Amino acid sequence: MFPLGWLSWCLFLTLCMSTCGLEITDYDGNGVICIQALSECTLWDEALMPDPDDAVDVQNLRPKFKLCCKELAECTLCLVIDAELYIHPDNKTESEDHSGNDEEDYSDPKVSVTICYKAAQTMPLCKRVEFTVNHAALTQSNLAQVSMVINKPVGVYFGSQLFVYSSDGVSQEVVVPSHEEVCSQQPQKYTKECYVPTLIHVINYTMNRVELQFAGRNLSLHSVCAQNEDNGRCQILNRMTIPLYSVTPCMCLQAWREDGHQRIKSCPFAGKFEENMWQNVSLSVSKGQMNNEGTMLLWNLSAPCRLKGEVWPCHWPADLTKEHCSEIKGFRQQLENSTWKQNTKGLWEKTEVFEDIDLELSPCVMVKVEGNGPKLGPICYKDTGRWRWSLLVVAVVLPACLTALLYYFLRDFVKRWVWSWHHKGFVEVGRKGHVVLLSPPDVDYNVSESVCGLGTLLSNQGFSVSVDQWSRKEQCTLGPLPWLYSQLLELNRLGGRVVLVLTRKALERAEEWTNKHKEVDNDLPQVLSPYSDVFTASLSLIQADNQLGRAGERFLLVKFDSFAVHPLKGLPKLLQGIPLFQFPSQTEALFSELTVG
Repeated sequence: MFPLGWLSWCLFLTLCMSTCGLEITDYDGNGVICIQALSECTLWDEALMPDPDDAVDVQNLRPKFKLCCKELAECTLCLVIDAELYIHPDNKTESEDHSGNDEEDYSDPKVSVTICYKAAQTMPLCKRVEFTVNHAALTQSNLAQVSMVINKPVGVYFGSQLFVYSSDGVSQEVVVPSHEEVCSQQPQKYTKECYVPTLIHVINYTMNRVELQFAGRNLSLHSVCAQNEDNGRCQILNRMTIPLYSVTPCMCLQAWREDGHQRIKSCPFAGKFEENMWQNVSLSVSKGQMNNEGTMLLWNLSAPCRLKGEVWPCHWPADLTKEHCSEIKGFRQQLENSTWKQNTKGLWEKTEVFEDIDLELSPCVMVKVEGNGPKLGPICYKDTGRWRWSLLVVAVVLPACLTALLYYFLRDFVKRWVWSWHHKGFVEVGRKGHVVLLSPPDVDYNVSESVCGLGTLLSNQGFSVSVDQWSRKEQCTLGPLPWLYSQLLELNRLGGRVVLVLTRKALERAEEWTNKHKEVDNDLPQVLSPYSDVFTASLSLIQADNQLGRAGERFLLVKFDSFAVHPLKGLPKLLQGIPLFQFPSQTEALFSELTVG
């Protein structure tokens, strides 16, 4: 209920005065405002349109929309219906023999008016306004005003159409403002449909890419597309990165929420990455046929961005350099005077012709881009002389290149053949072999986790991998040394290497094992890794292979970059001569070494 008063007058005048645009107010509830001799107004929901009230006629309806906003909360769409009412004159007359009982005050009876609205594909919804009429305060025209405010009307959306009517047959159609009209006003950030995420771009020169980021939360609800030029076709980005080579000065980005309708557009690379654009500009020429049997020279220019400049034909004698391509006068064309079209690759193309050009002279085309752009061309229609020279160069250079490649591949094949024969038979060269990965004698979770991570990486690369940490049950059943011997049998069958992971504790164990006069376990920590025996067993095998001069063929050392092995200087004598790799800084070299052959 809204009483008649100064506040009601102000709110009603505000509603009436906003005749253009979409008004924004801090009012956020349903209500009714009555003025001009109307009081005690209440607003009710009405299920059906009742019979017209003879006491009131609806003269005019003025429906409109506004944004109802509450401080620090989302704005919602409100339907405002201004109704002009005609109040029938009061026919009641006072009795002349009135007894003069002044204690009984006469109260005018309440009357009502019902107004309905209907959106597409929804049932009509009605609102009934009930009020008391003060006939003495009416104007001579017996007119009064009523305004209804309906917050979040059912079935009403931005851009939809609404039909408003009364029981008197008065009706009016109104169209809800579009998203663009609503979102062009403030405060956008409080309107869910108008919210646009903030898009941030970071140029990562190390990774040669542009990284896109959203400010705020719910990042999964946001989408981005990229386009060349402001009105170009926008292609959805599946990743939040853009290769640096594809970024051009005219590239624009659009971002929007999946559950919203408003987009934000920015072109953040203007004036940058011009070299990327010039590298993707191409010019071609061909022959065209005119309707009058004449010939014309077609030229096609494609570029990521639409260019401005001039195009002209020229004649380039075969015995001169391209700087001496003399212009054929009277044919200059402006790039901006023609229509650009975007092709399927997102490049802008322009195709035009030079008419009445003698193609027997092998005309060429030159392009000069406006500003600091380069001069393109000459690109010629046909150039038999230069084509013959190019063919001669290819005929001389191609055999030389083929000979060099053949020598390289044959040399590599011979080396692999010799290696295979040295290993007593032919094996499949370049095959992923078997890898036995042994842990150091450290009781350290981080070291164990790193060893398992290396084993997983090798397995994903196609190697057959056996990690001591993955075979604990077999070791308990067979024993450390027999288990290791069983793995060596797999190496002999499949080819491969035993990889020892080095840490400070591993080097200390190898150093003490080498010095036979010391007790191996005297200076070691009391708590050892369960794989310490396997590591010690591998040292015995390394010593045996060293006596045969082949320890470097069966064993390989890996040292993690993240685990320091100092202060020991150099490798123990037992491990010297075995290939050593850093991980992950020498990952590719490690993979290559482990590959059979």
